[in-house]
Amino acid sequence: MFVCVSTESLPDMPLSAAMERLAELEYTAVELDVREDGGHLQPARVSANPEAAIAECSDLQRLRPVAVSFAAAETPAVYDHFTACCRLAKSLGVVTMVVESSELGTPFNGEIERLRRMVAIASGLGAVVAVKTSAGRMTQDAETTASLCRNVPGLGVTLDPSHFIYGQKKPASWESILKYVCHVHLRDTKHDAFQVRIGQGNVEYGKLVAQLERVGYSRGLCAHLPPMEGVDQAAELRKMRLLLESLL
Repeated sequence: MFVCVSTESLPDMPLSAAMERLAELEYTAVELDVREDGGHLQPARVSANPEAAIAECSDLQRLRPVAVSFAAAETPAVYDHFTACCRLAKSLGVVTMVVESSELGTPFNGEIERLRRMVAIASGLGAVVAVKTSAGRMTQDAETTASLCRNVPGLGVTLDPSHFIYGQKKPASWESILKYVCHVHLRDTKHDAFQVRIGQGNVEYGKLVAQLERVGYSRGLCAHLPPMEGVDQAAELRKMRLLLESLL
């Protein structure tokens, strides 16, 4: 396992400045966030001008890209945008494509077909799709997520423990999806607050690392910390890096 960080943790900086700051904080690996409402790369822009997107990622300040996180509205162009982002990932030597599942209420068979199509696109370009566990979406519980993986050959999971803790009287189990995990998003969380300062929440990082070791997980533990008002973001990112490194 290794520690990495999402560019979504510094959304208000230009991508080049964010990379420089993350390198200063002594991170060595990075997840690139590509979303419509993001401050860095947007799917439509990557699709319209792939050469410019590659150039924008050309100076990663010695950070190794290890994942691309894709989020876009379900429009007729979404698969073209996803294909372009998979090509960007391939050009950067990235294998893991993080995607969101559909919102609750989406027909199960329809979600299977959607994910199968994304897996087919990604696998054709040497990438793996890792659907993200998320409250309010079809992956909000582990059993449904595991069922999606069983029905979509090649589908992996991005485990975000916060969604199994926030809003729960006690943390829900994610044991059933551990064997499918190929990426991890981390912050600190309490049952009544989705994100709190590092060390003030209920995420049992040591237990999580032990669970992942048991199934042979060898990929990234990604600090995914959107800024909090009144909190020193650089200090939080540094604390998270040191905490995770101490467990490895």
